[in-house]
Amino acid sequence: MNTIFIIDDEKEICESIKMILEYESYDVKFSTSAIQGMKLLDENKSSCLLLDIQMPDMNGFEVLKKVKESTPSLSVIIISAHGSIENAIKATRLGAFDFIEKPIDREKLLISVRNAVHQVKLLKENIEIKKSLEGEGEILGQSKGIKNILEMINKVAPLDTRVLITGENGTGKELVAKAIHKNSPRKDKPFIEVNCAAIPNELIESELFGHEKGSFTGAMTQRIGKFELANKGTIFLDEVGDMSQQAQAKVLRAIEDGRIERVGGGKKIDVDVRIISATNKDLKDEIQKEKFREDLYHRLNVIPIYIPPLRERKEDIPVFVSAFSKDITSKHKKPPVKFLDDAIRFLQEMSWSGNIRELKNIIERIIIVIDKKEIERKDVESLLKPGQVTMDDIIEDSNSFQEFKEKAERAFILKQLNENSWNISKTAELLDIQRSHLYNKMKKYGIEKGE
Repeated sequence: MNTIFIIDDEKEICESIKMILEYESYDVKFSTSAIQGMKLLDENKSSCLLLDIQMPDMNGFEVLKKVKESTPSLSVIIISAHGSIENAIKATRLGAFDFIEKPIDREKLLISVRNAVHQVKLLKENIEIKKSLEGEGEILGQSKGIKNILEMINKVAPLDTRVLITGENGTGKELVAKAIHKNSPRKDKPFIEVNCAAIPNELIESELFGHEKGSFTGAMTQRIGKFELANKGTIFLDEVGDMSQQAQAKVLRAIEDGRIERVGGGKKIDVDVRIISATNKDLKDEIQKEKFREDLYHRLNVIPIYIPPLRERKEDIPVFVSAFSKDITSKHKKPPVKFLDDAIRFLQEMSWSGNIRELKNIIERIIIVIDKKEIERKDVESLLKPGQVTMDDIIEDSNSFQEFKEKAERAFILKQLNENSWNISKTAELLDIQRSHLYNKMKKYGIEKGE
């Protein structure tokens, strides 16, 4: 739950705002003293601060300046009855997120708070992305294919050109997209990811472009879309081949015009974003099937980057095993583990339909289950050829009918995924459910490649 903090010397205003925000499921705390409020603010992790200007013990601008010095990531919204242009400009220069005049309009308050909280979330996500890019996000490998990809990243990253990354699931398309962003002039701006396959078709437009309040059933408030959130930064359209035709048309228009329009809105909004796309599908084949727009394909495919599957670059496997072993033993606070040559050779003999993601999962499973400092071939073989889970096993391990149903459903979904080489679209079709529903079930049951 997001915590909102209020500093205003009028208790009635604090209580009024508290009631409005708590109804929207925010955790709200307040103080009628600026000095005391700053102390309490330090003790509580807040997502947003609502701050009055005229207070007896300390001016709101002084508080704003001190808060931005100590916690620059905290979004601060000024609320004041003295709504002059001069005050608004001064607040903005000191780092305020927004300026709201009293008496406070409920809808404006909710929109401003929601956007401020979302900004804090994005900042935190970007920090995590940077950490991952600098740590385990490093692109590993010594094969010719990987060297070519690294060379291409160095060439295209400084430019604003669109990139289309193709390759099987688990090859590291997202990692390449992040590396391009990290090495671009936009590196300090947002990197916004959209998994087009995991979002229902009826919601993809709202996700990408946002919507206005009342634009459709369930649109209770205004929503800012991913394109707006990515302004001045990069938007990564993952699984772009699964995007609906209607959303494709809007993306094409956004590329051509440099502007977007929220669902249910009539106002054109300027956006400056770099688009990086990725797909595991053959988009030329999708064009032939009339499932993907040819004009959009040519817009996205300015610079193509193909990532070969792991089975075509098995010389990279020892590098991955070494790096994953270090990361995993450190993560689980276990002593260092060495994979002997015969174990490495066995791993190189496998087909790896799930690619790098599958390899990492298996290395983690080996390290956790096999309590040895040196891993031999026989250890890997014994672990990768386990007995199948039977219905008797599920019945025996279930303590309730609900638990039995969930374990049975998990086993059935996993079986179908393995039989269809982890082709999500094909598996969803055979199960007669939407791709987004299959993704949700996989997330719910913790189903990953390599199982």
